[in-house]
Amino acid sequence: MTAPDATSGGDDAAVAVVSLYQKTKKIYPRAVSGWFAGWRWALVWATQLVFYGLPWLQWNERQAVLFDLTARRFYIFGLVLYPQDFIYLTGILIVSAYALFLFTAVAGRLWCGYACPQTVYTEIFMRVEQFFEGDRVQRMKLDAGPWNFNRLWRKAGKQGAWIAMGLWTGITFVGYFTPIRALLPAIGALALGPWEIFWIGFYGFATYGNAGYMREQVCKYM
Repeated sequence: MTAPDATSGGDDAAVAVVSLYQKTKKIYPRAVSGWFAGWRWALVWATQLVFYGLPWLQWNERQAVLFDLTARRFYIFGLVLYPQDFIYLTGILIVSAYALFLFTAVAGRLWCGYACPQTVYTEIFMRVEQFFEGDRVQRMKLDAGPWNFNRLWRKAGKQGAWIAMGLWTGITFVGYFTPIRALLPAIGALALGPWEIFWIGFYGFATYGNAGYMREQVCKYM
């Protein structure tokens, strides 16, 4: 955004540039422990067990939760929704959305601090970063030091773990729409469809970028 300088007039007025994005220095968060941190990790485990585990559950010889867009069948355990039943799924989504709005209005910090996907995945990625690069002081010394073998393997290990986690998250997401027990062999045989490739890549990259790099910037700007 630009605005003319009020102290001068005419066509030669100075222009002040106001940036809408504040560039910040890299944040090195400290490891925390205690009652609230324990509850946060309990929510991390609970939400991820549900997200990564649901596609593997079987129900009457089929995937328990599957949104089969090709066959136009939405399977939710014993419930099967057809195209003419879409109004019910829409109602469930609307109720869920309003419930989320209500919860964030009443107890927003509980959602943002414990159950928000951005918080959950940031916690996981930060724990991986701490595993490879050490605590806050060690990470700061590592980034300030030269590019030697120690720094190289630690950075490469962290990036490899982040990429693997992002891809597995993308695969799990697609597993809700393509049966995951058939999806994994298709990946091994390089027989994925274009939309499956796109969503695995998109969801995996979003997880990698948001939790690995953007972190608090997502909450501030997105």
